[in-house]
Parts: sequence; C-alpha cells; structure tokens
Amino acid sequence: MPLPHIAPMLATPGALPPPALQETFGFEVKQDGQRAVIYLPGDGTVVLRSRSGADITAAYPELEALGSALGRPAVLDGEIVAFDDQGRSDFEKLQSRMGLSGSPARAARMAQRVPAHLILFDVVFLDAGPLTRAPYVERRAVLDGLGLTGSHWSTPASVVGHGTQALEMTKAAGLEGLVAKRLTSVYEAGVRSREWIKIRHVRTLDVIVGGWVPGHGRLAGLPGALLVGEQQKDGLRYAGSVGTGWSDTERATLADLLRAAAIEDCPFLDVPPVAGARWVLPRLVGEVRYATRTRAGRLRHPSWHRLRPDLAPEDDG
Repeated sequence: MPLPHIAPMLATPGALPPPALQETFGFEVKQDGQRAVIYLPGDGTVVLRSRSGADITAAYPELEALGSALGRPAVLDGEIVAFDDQGRSDFEKLQSRMGLSGSPARAARMAQRVPAHLILFDVVFLDAGPLTRAPYVERRAVLDGLGLTGSHWSTPASVVGHGTQALEMTKAAGLEGLVAKRLTSVYEAGVRSREWIKIRHVRTLDVIVGGWVPGHGRLAGLPGALLVGEQQKDGLRYAGSVGTGWSDTERATLADLLRAAAIEDCPFLDVPPVAGARWVLPRLVGEVRYATRTRAGRLRHPSWHRLRPDLAPEDDG
C-alpha cells in the first residue's frame, strides 16, 4: 500500500504558556534547519520531502540508511540540521547542503564535510494506518517506542511541563528557543496551528543606520528597509537589513531623518550587496530585535524596535 502524502503541521509564533497551563504541553527544543517529512515504505528505502513537498532525498545521502533502520511502513516528521562545534543547529552551515538534490556526487562530497543530522519529533503514519487523529502525547509515545537513534538521526525527548525552566536552559545554551505542543493536539496536516507554539529567544542590539532602500507601491519614497551596522575600532561594520517593525508614523519620521542625513558615499567598511541602496550619515541609532547571528555577524530575522535618540553613534548602549 502506498504511503499517504502528508504536509507538515506548522507552529504559530507566540509566548510561553503561563505556568498554570504548562503541564498540558510538551516542550521540544526549536531546531534551526530544514523541515522534512520522512517516508519509510518498509522495504529499506526512504524518501525525504521538504515543507513544499519537493523530494530532497538525494541531497542527504547519509540519511538513506534510515530506510533499513525501521522495518515497518511509516511517515515521520522532523528537521534536518547541521551542528556547530558546540552541538547547536546552525542554519548557515546547513545551507551548503540544501539544493543539491540534482547533484548526487556533490551531495556525497558535502556529506563528508558538513554531515547532516535528522531530528525526529513526530510519527503520523505507522504500519497500515494514520496517526494524525491521535493526540500528540500518544504519537510521541509511539515515536519514542520506535527507538530511532543512529549516527545521523535521533529522537530527542519531549519534556512535559517545566516550560519556564526549559526555556531558560535553551537560552543559557545559546539555542533558538522552544516549541510548545498541546498534549491533546491532533496532527493538522498543512495547517499553522495554535496548538503548537514556537517561542524564540528575543535578542536586542543597538545599531547605527548607514543606509536605506526605498519601498514600493504605497511605500514609494519611504524606507522599505534600513541598512544597519555596528561601530567597531576600524569603522562601521555592516550587520544586516531591517525591513519590519515600524508603524506608519515611525516610517514617516524615519523618512524625514534619512533624507536630512543623505550622503553620496557608503559609510560601511564594506559596501553591502544591496541593490538600490541610499547612504546616510551614520548618526541615527536604533534598537533592533533579532533571533540569531550568522557566522559572518549578520543579524537573522531582525525587526525594528525603536529609535534611540538618547544614544550617540559611538555609545555602547
């Protein structure tokens, strides 16, 4: 019997459930990788599909052995990651492995240099029937009972309750955050559900605005994105592009400030590879929120929080 195609269930961004409700949730470490649905027909083969449904099996040859690790038909849900030196998932590192499905030889070479690891966290079909209507707590028990642990895959524990302590531990370890999953939640294939909540650690940083990119449509003439940096001993180092977080009033205020500070030359040490950039005197200081940094120091998922008129560009904040 062919395995059913199942689109992954998605989590909704949100806050940690209050302490009184935490016993009704399971908490998993939020991984920073490529979501994958894993199809195991039970004949020794495996098919990996991305969130979009694309076949990515050939990009990860080290995961082919999973096909013979479980001699039963199954559909599993998980995340493919690459670990950094501290054992944390590193999306930038994994990017060198993504998109290689059409180049098996290159994928095999990259598997030696940047090994992938599959984190398993759900089972949605087993033997001859779907488990999508079973509550999360039952599916996790079934998954744990499969004993799927190998050199390139594992089934980390889900912690019931103790969400506050778990979140503090992930922050101390430099991890991205948690996913809280209601114990009674069914698997809503293809749905971004409020039964699963992803909680990211929010980091803030004072940055200096060195440029901007005009918006389009109703935002014509207004900033669509700000190009920000950090002041270092040798000059202003580019830290990334911030394109969200303003109200209409704040955007208009920023537009006036940017026009008044316009200059011809890029103020960053290295010219950012951004088309249509306009440069400004590096005197505006703002506070941004972001998830993590890339190895090159760029901010990941930054959003604007507020102007900091109380800070001069040379201040540390």
